[in-house]
Amino acid sequence: MSLKPFLPVLLLFGILSCNTNRYHPIEIAGKRIPIGEIIAPDTAIQNFIRPYSVHINKTLDSVLAYNPTNLNKNDGKLNTAIGNLMADIIMEQANPVLKSRTGNNIDLVLLNHGGIRSSIGKGPVTARTAYQIMPFENEIVVVEITETKLEEMLTYLEKAKTAHPLSGIQILVDEDYKVIEATVNGKKIDRDKTYFVATSDYLQQGGDNMNFFKDPVNIYPVDYKIRNSIIDYFTKLDTLKTGKDDRYNQKRGNN
Repeated sequence: MSLKPFLPVLLLFGILSCNTNRYHPIEIAGKRIPIGEIIAPDTAIQNFIRPYSVHINKTLDSVLAYNPTNLNKNDGKLNTAIGNLMADIIMEQANPVLKSRTGNNIDLVLLNHGGIRSSIGKGPVTARTAYQIMPFENEIVVVEITETKLEEMLTYLEKAKTAHPLSGIQILVDEDYKVIEATVNGKKIDRDKTYFVATSDYLQQGGDNMNFFKDPVNIYPVDYKIRNSIIDYFTKLDTLKTGKDDRYNQKRGNN
């Protein structure tokens, strides 16, 4: 077979294969383009989204309950009124879901202090309030853990010395924050028992170094966002009732 028809292609291939030139970009530069009044709004887009914006704002600002006092996550050393409220909400709202699916009850709740993103001011409580407290899409999960993992949790709290939201457990620590006594639902921790702990999916995956939640005996998704549980809780109340208590407390001197 004659190669004449292919000679131009072969010649071009030979030239390209012998070309050793390498090309590199001389400079790559980025530029920040601010979005402000200098950019005129698109009237058509504004008109299109306005009905949705009005509807969303009306929904978010609808009054659900009343808060009689200011709630701030820094108003206590080891437990705060707002933290106690959040943990108690998870207990109340998620427990019926777990019970219906597994026949088990939630033993305790642990969230993280840093997850409370806003205070709750005195006055009307709205759906927007829930979004301000919990702007993330975190969901409630229940992990079944051993007594050993529960002890690791207590050690974590000793070191943290922080008002992480708790419910269902009572902890007394000494002046050095070492646990003197811990009870779950009024009972001493049982070595032969596993415990069902409600938390967020973020913490279950080791967020805030809560590694004791990893590799549990079982994990039960509740399919319930923390924020939605807060909204549902607000909806069924008239007035918020919460406060600091002795669920996580420090013993002073000989008292």
